[in-house]
Amino acid sequence: MSAPSVAAIEQFAGKGAARTAARKRNRDYGSGSERRPRWLTYTLLTVALIISFYPLYYAFLLASSTADDIARHPIPSLIPGSHLFDNIKKVFDADIGFWHAVENSVIVAVVTSVSVVLFSTLAGFAFAKLRFKGRGPLLVFVIATTAVPTQLGVIPLFMVMKQLGWVGQLQAVIVPGLVTAFGVFWMTQYLESALPYELIEAARVDGASMFRTFWSIALPAARPAATMLGLFTFVTSWTNFFWPFIILSGDNVTLPVALMRLQATFFKDMSLIMAGVVLSVIPLLVLFVIAGRQLVAGIMQGAVKG
Repeated sequence: MSAPSVAAIEQFAGKGAARTAARKRNRDYGSGSERRPRWLTYTLLTVALIISFYPLYYAFLLASSTADDIARHPIPSLIPGSHLFDNIKKVFDADIGFWHAVENSVIVAVVTSVSVVLFSTLAGFAFAKLRFKGRGPLLVFVIATTAVPTQLGVIPLFMVMKQLGWVGQLQAVIVPGLVTAFGVFWMTQYLESALPYELIEAARVDGASMFRTFWSIALPAARPAATMLGLFTFVTSWTNFFWPFIILSGDNVTLPVALMRLQATFFKDMSLIMAGVVLSVIPLLVLFVIAGRQLVAGIMQGAVKG
């Protein structure tokens, strides 16, 4: 039941009680979650945005310059130069297999993102809502694997890929990243609080199988967290350099490895390298815009349903 208005309080209890109620509501409004942000909040957010955006803008400034300009002025002016498209054309024409590397990166990033979201949500649903022997120790073991540095597993992983005959092929990059311990932990924590047991029990009473319950109940409920996990996984796969550089060779490489070859081909021409960096970042910016909108929509939808 909603609280009576100030006018109603004044009518029945007098002006003094109405003023007291108005002051109390103003204090509650000013200290609650609906408090409007003030100028200090906007100032801090603006500063954080500038600090976060400047490295990308700095790369754009270098990409629009020439090697001679960068040699004379390592810190360019804030106004972009006029050589951006010339440098981009040189990246396209360079002997690094740019478009094939983009295709490989798209394949790796898309496949790993979809796989991580699907398998992590499945495992998170099992850990969060199903009861089976060894559930707790198994979850602890999965989480503990995140403490193992990636570099420690490179040699045995390379030996496995060599035995399978996958050295130099994309599946050697895709298969090790089909599921991650962080993704399992992320989805477990989210589904633990976002998915009520009553929905699962209702689906089971209606005759739905466990996988049908997951597909129709758990997966839609996990959409906000799954969107964020897919976004992070895509960015990680797109920018991954260490393992693809080791396992891939020849012309069958991903985009970060291909861009590395610009250093050897053009003797560290920073204008060309930064032009390649700008080209590689553009898909990520587009993805952030699209996925960010879907993420906000999913969160708002869940809040309305709740």
